[in-house]
Amino acid sequence: MKIVITIPAYNEESTLPKVLQEIAEEMKKAGLAYTFLVLDDGSTDKTKELAKKAGALVVSNKRNLGLAETFKRELEECVRLQADIIIHTDADGQYPARFIPLLIKEVERGHDLVLGSRFAGNPEGIPLMKRLGNIAFAKVLSKLTKTRLTDTTTGFRAFTREVAEKIKLINTFTYTQEQIIRATKQGFSIKEIPIESRKTRKSKLFKSSFQYAWRAWINILRIYRDYEPLKFFGRIGGIFFIVGALLGLYVLYEVLTTGHAGGIPRTILSAVLIMSGIQIMLFGFLADMSRGK
Repeated sequence: MKIVITIPAYNEESTLPKVLQEIAEEMKKAGLAYTFLVLDDGSTDKTKELAKKAGALVVSNKRNLGLAETFKRELEECVRLQADIIIHTDADGQYPARFIPLLIKEVERGHDLVLGSRFAGNPEGIPLMKRLGNIAFAKVLSKLTKTRLTDTTTGFRAFTREVAEKIKLINTFTYTQEQIIRATKQGFSIKEIPIESRKTRKSKLFKSSFQYAWRAWINILRIYRDYEPLKFFGRIGGIFFIVGALLGLYVLYEVLTTGHAGGIPRTILSAVLIMSGIQIMLFGFLADMSRGK
């Protein structure tokens, strides 16, 4: 069984050596053989050199591409390395290494994607807005995937090579949530385990919690559109149709009670809303048919 522990890193010279050392100690205690793979996302400090000094395989982007693109490359490299189990963790030390053997054990028990849930355990130093946002995301994704989830944004996870091979990611931001949704839609088994997390430096991914929430919700809607087009477009079209129909009924009421429609614009708007609703719903049907092919 080949275990590859992957760590994306961008200018993490101050924390990466400690993370690698901590993981090495825990894996030695557990008696598990492994390979380190550090994804250097265009770092300008000594991240690459320190990773190599610690014995890690290092793959570097020529420039900073962001975490989502780096994660896609991570999957490609792990498939190329023929990894049986892939562990994904952060370079800032947020996730204690002692939980890695627990992730591996759950994969060995037959789960395809195992998530280390900070919110099922003891989260430390996570801002209130991010906690509230994660609760909201977890509720939405739990409903969408029909799987009970408590932490959909965790970067601490283990998964099989089959997951890396078959799940193709399209988003440039919420790769953590997209992998979960696509895994459930493709029939992979998902498991959460409670973990503790540490307080770390300010996130490099977004300037504020509001910016994060906005971008995350947009991407969740895109995934929902791609995987449930009939529901997605059907509901939008239904809203247009209902508003148009209600307006049309009001126009009809005006005609029956006063003898006139109350203005041509109102009549035209009713017709436009009804036709738009029907067209959007038909688009949903076509998209759903194309998805099934």
